[in-house]
Amino acid sequence: MPTPRTLLLTGAAGGMGTLMRGLLPRYGYALRLLDLVPIPDEPDAITADLADRGALREAVRGVDAVLHLAGISLEAPFEQILRANIEGTYNLYEAARAEGVRRIVFASSNHAVGFTPLPVGGEPLIPVDTPHRPDTYYGLSKAFGEDLASLYWDRHGIETVSVRIGSCFPEPTTVRMLSIWLSPADAARLFHAALTAEHVGHTVVYGSSANTRLRWDLSPARALGYEPRDDSEPYAAQLIAARGETAPDDPDRTLLGGRFCTDPPMRQH
Repeated sequence: MPTPRTLLLTGAAGGMGTLMRGLLPRYGYALRLLDLVPIPDEPDAITADLADRGALREAVRGVDAVLHLAGISLEAPFEQILRANIEGTYNLYEAARAEGVRRIVFASSNHAVGFTPLPVGGEPLIPVDTPHRPDTYYGLSKAFGEDLASLYWDRHGIETVSVRIGSCFPEPTTVRMLSIWLSPADAARLFHAALTAEHVGHTVVYGSSANTRLRWDLSPARALGYEPRDDSEPYAAQLIAARGETAPDDPDRTLLGGRFCTDPPMRQH
């Protein structure tokens, strides 16, 4: 599939959206930006809520594809998750259907399957077809988004790659992140592959770099043409020295969603 010319980037003011604003244009994308809040130095960006169906119709009109990063990216009260992540994602898909957009890349999360037990010793790697086991309302909304994408492929022919993102930061900041870190450069590579791969239907992939401590199977992402180049291991010694090794019974060591499964953190993945 040729590179889409115009790409709607939702959540463009957020952490990952800001990173992708800087990285994706080098792949040939002309970005149309949307966020709930104004974006500094981007006067043409669209400021709109995902509840505003009219604004979403205008935002998707004429674009070739959508990278959907918008919504609440942490645990929150169910009413907030429902409005932003569940109803908001539905509104986006309805706008895309109405305007004839045929490709969406949906930012799912490892928390859609967070209660999946981690394999002892790191093997076998967790497959992408592991059943949904959300660890939070946030994770539940990502499981919903994946199923919504499946519905819109089967019923309306809109192709989606749902990317179960680990933690996308310039560098890992916790010991848990050593296994699920997605470098910003690899995130751009993965999104580009997801936007340009042929015949994806609805495909679910895990999103991380090629980490030495990898816990899940990246082969479905590689099948799209994703070639990760980064690894969290150069950060490991310093992080472990500062924070210590994770205890054997710590949720970060036993469950894919880590402490989201027991005491949901409100800041980082």
